[in-house]
This record gives sequence, structure tokens and C-alpha cells, in this order.
Amino acid sequence: MSKRQLTQQQRQRIAQQQQKALANADGDIVNSDSCNGRVVSHFGQQLQVESLVPESAGELLLCYQRANLPALVTGDLVFWEATESGQGIIVAAAQRSNAFTRPDVNGRAKLVAANVDRVLVVFAVYPQAFLNLIDRYLVAIESLDLSPTLVLNKIDLLDDDNRDYIDNIVSIYTDLGYPVFTVCAGSGTGIAALESALNGQTTVLVGQSGVGKSSLINCLGEADLAAVGDLSAARQKGTHTTTTARLFHLRQCDVIDSPGIRELRVQNLHADQVTQGFIELKHLADECRFRNCSHQQEPGCALRAAAEAGTINPQRWESYQQMLTSLESA
Repeated sequence: MSKRQLTQQQRQRIAQQQQKALANADGDIVNSDSCNGRVVSHFGQQLQVESLVPESAGELLLCYQRANLPALVTGDLVFWEATESGQGIIVAAAQRSNAFTRPDVNGRAKLVAANVDRVLVVFAVYPQAFLNLIDRYLVAIESLDLSPTLVLNKIDLLDDDNRDYIDNIVSIYTDLGYPVFTVCAGSGTGIAALESALNGQTTVLVGQSGVGKSSLINCLGEADLAAVGDLSAARQKGTHTTTTARLFHLRQCDVIDSPGIRELRVQNLHADQVTQGFIELKHLADECRFRNCSHQQEPGCALRAAAEAGTINPQRWESYQQMLTSLESA
């Protein structure tokens, strides 16, 4: 454990628990109730694991994992064994209830976190929020069958020049039925309502650099848990302060912070997944004349008809078409 050696008595207890938990294990997969640790972060070849053993609950241990295990990520429930060096080795992992992935620079899915209840999409007054970027997050989240929540941060920066623009974005997603919270992590405005909604859940944070994800974590916690970066004065873009996904225990919830990114690509998705990711479009797709309708030029397209009739927000429709075009050019 961090700065702590396990006693011989503790090792014996852990060994007894290991034998009991692994007695009914299927290969390297164990029941989640039998796990004695949870991955909270990843450092190269080592993982930082939080002990779930009653005698040492909450303490952190640097672990290696057995080579026959799949790649593990923050949020994974695992079974570890103590070593004489005070470190540990992960010998088994529980089946994930879900996994959160995001595309890497080449469009390939990269696993970020596991066993999450909700994905928090954080955007801000500055750096400027863009509808299409938020939509890309939402499409990716919907494709993973996870529940998204939107958080607008830095509302103290609202003024006459940007208020209408930001209010329009908020109203679009509110009208669609997405939970939207407006907060200021710096002053604490709106935090109580958000905290109540996240109570008892494990949430993964996503959002472009500089929107205040780390500040939000600190506000929901009780100390400066996460490093906070400054905005670039030249472009109002954030500097990357998080380099690996990490789990934080906050007052009422657990939060997984992920590496900040300024653009989220959807090239690893199919066109029908993009359609399904737009909650106001996915049910209309069944009404198209052609089963393989691309929703761009074909006659009898129910989506285009709805867009022309004004029942689909024109900005969302434009965002949807941009995503389809990006898939074609990939």
C-alpha cells in the first residue's frame, strides 16, 4: 500500500479470502462481490488499486497484472494478491457491467473507464462551446448504452456578448430531454443540484480541455484533488492537466476524470450508430421509404421530411449531416 507494508496477519487473511473467492471462479473471471480491489488509475505497466479489504479499505497499492488478463482500466473490479515487497499482483478481474471508450487520433476505440453509471459531458462559456462537439460526445455515449448528463460550467463568464449563444445551446438539449446543469465550479453556484443528481453513482467526466473538469471535481470534493490548468490567453483553449483516467471519491459520488481532448471523432462508428445517437432522429429512421436510406438525398426520407417541416432543430440537423459527411471522408 502507499507508504505502508502489510502485516503477516493481514497477508494471511487476504490469502484465506483469495482461496474462498477463487474457489468458484471461472478462469480469470471472478464475481464482482469477490473482488478485493478497484483500479483507480494507470501508470505505465503499473495500476493503482484501491483496497476493498475491510482491514485496509481505501488504501492504495501499486500492482502489476498477470499477462493473461485483458488490459485493465480505471473502474475495473479486480482480485489482487499481496507480495513481500508491499506491492501487489492482479490475478483476476470481474466482468464489466459496461465500458466507456473514446476514439483515439486514428479513430480506433480506446477504453477509458469501466463500471460507470453516468457520463458527464462538461462544456463551458469559455473555451467556446460548439454544438457539434457536444453532439459527438452524445453520439459516442449513446452508442455505448450509457446515460449522458450535460454540465455547463463557468456561468460567471456569461455576458451580453455570449448569453444568447449559450442560452440557445442549453435550451436545445433541455428541450430534447437531456439533464442539463448550469454551474460555476469557482463559486459553487449550482453545485448542490448537480451533486444531488450524482449521489451514490460513479460518473466519468468528458469534455474539451479548459472547460473546468478538474475544478468541478475539486468543488464536488473537499480538497484540491485534481490539478487545475490555465486557459491559453491567445486561443482560450485549455492546457492538458490530466494525462490518465483517475477515480476520485467525492462527498456524495465517485468521479472518473479522463484525459482532456479538444475534438472527439466518430469515424469508428457506422452511419446508423450516428443516427441512433440523435435521440430525436432514431425512431424516425424506421419510417424511411428505403431500408438502407442514408438520410441525405434519397426520396421518401422521413428524417429529411421532418427537417424540412421544422420539427427537427436545424442546428442539430446540420450537426448530424456534418457527422455523416465526416464518416464518408474518413
